[in-house]
Amino acid sequence: MVRLALLTGLGRNRDFLKLWAGQSVSLFGSQVTRLALPLAAVLTLHAGAAQMGLLGAALLTPYLVFGLFAGVLVDRLRRRPILIAADVGRAALLAVIPVLAISGRLRIEHLYAIGFLFGTLEVFFEVAYQSFVPRIVDRDQLTQANSRLQLSDSAAQVAGPGLAGALVQLLTAPVAIIVDAASFVVSAITLVLIRTSEAPHSSVHRPGAWAELREGLVLVVGQPWLRAIAGCTATLNFFANLLMTVYILYATSSLGLPPALIGAIFAVGGVSTIFGTMLAGPVARRLGIGRALLGASLVIGIAGLLIPIAAGPGPVAIALLIGTQVLWGLSRPVFDINQLSLRQAITTDRFQGRVNATMLFIVWGVIPFGSILGGALGSTIGLRATIAVGAGGMLLAVLWMVFSPIRHLRTLPRASDEAAA
Repeated sequence: MVRLALLTGLGRNRDFLKLWAGQSVSLFGSQVTRLALPLAAVLTLHAGAAQMGLLGAALLTPYLVFGLFAGVLVDRLRRRPILIAADVGRAALLAVIPVLAISGRLRIEHLYAIGFLFGTLEVFFEVAYQSFVPRIVDRDQLTQANSRLQLSDSAAQVAGPGLAGALVQLLTAPVAIIVDAASFVVSAITLVLIRTSEAPHSSVHRPGAWAELREGLVLVVGQPWLRAIAGCTATLNFFANLLMTVYILYATSSLGLPPALIGAIFAVGGVSTIFGTMLAGPVARRLGIGRALLGASLVIGIAGLLIPIAAGPGPVAIALLIGTQVLWGLSRPVFDINQLSLRQAITTDRFQGRVNATMLFIVWGVIPFGSILGGALGSTIGLRATIAVGAGGMLLAVLWMVFSPIRHLRTLPRASDEAAA
């Protein structure tokens, strides 16, 4: 795959290759935190379902609080310094966790605070990142670039969780997080090495911040295809996070699975994500981009229903959990890559930053509420019932595609002011 990429025009783009390399390392490290952070809360601090919900909310609330503002700021400032500052800040925050753990002073409140600050930096990084890629990649290569970056994410999902589980057992969960801190440092270094210049954005004839916020919201909500993408993705994210808030607790306490096996289950699902990434383009060409999005969202919902069926640490339960990860791995990249390509195709350049911020605000802003509700339901109706609610809600997301004209879309249209407005 890497060799194939290097033979293309995109592979000769040195700045993109630097960005790709740094993000690949960072994505790998983040897989460690994805498993180690909740395990640190559960195994080291003995957090319950409600506390796990609050931790998830702390990480993702910044998308709701700062998401739209980040879009305006990113459109007004140079993006690369924002990316570098966010990487350095996230590395420093994660490094605090093992220091507190080794000194015996780590508390769940520390994880809440670090999680909120980390999530805030993540918001600014993601908005700047999605807006920076078009700066270093030609517009006709954006889909290819997004696929390469998604492929790195998929590869990280294969190797990361398995190693994370082993690191947690060997070093303890809080100490294992230092791996992710180091990966952010590597990402920051590669960003420093990028040579693409960025001219400061002119403030002449620019409306006020609130007017710019409104423009982004009106665009996403008013355009039928963008509205369907936002609604479907937000519904998937809300209920998936409701489910995942209690997933680790369910796997460890209800099913009795050890950390290493949980990591291996995620890793197996990661293998299918690689194939899902490779299928994204062919599926869209064969079915049409609209039907590809509809079918992928349907499979995502159906796959979640396998989790509450699992019972006990036996092979059947493990097989069901693996089956969910495999189906998610095949379908989610098909959905993500094609919806991102469609967003980029129908949005003119002058709206790209605000569209990115507004989409992140909507699709990630709902997640803290899913975390809080998942924690509350886990404490009241039980872990398996909570997971069933989450899985059922994910299945409902497909209705956004069923009742939208997007289902009839065959190919990517061209950007135009009429389509974007």
